[in-house]
Amino acid sequence: MSASALAKVLPVSRQAIGKHLEVLREVGLVESEQRGREVVYLAVGARLGALARELDRIGRSWETRLHRLKRLAERPSSEGGHDTA
Repeated sequence: MSASALAKVLPVSRQAIGKHLEVLREVGLVESEQRGREVVYLAVGARLGALARELDRIGRSWETRLHRLKRLAERPSSEGGHDTA
């Protein structure tokens, strides 16, 4: 879709959408193609899939860390010591 077409269905200005699309293009998540007077942006599925997998991995890592922190916070103060797990 073009930035103008996206602006018609999103509560964001065309200029803001254009800036976001340009950043996504620079990092390879979308490709741009000139069609007449418009620039159309196309999602790069493989790159988006790789990003989704990496974000999932990061999320699981944070869940593990937060679970460990919760166990430490709930530990009775009489146990003392440090958790190295």
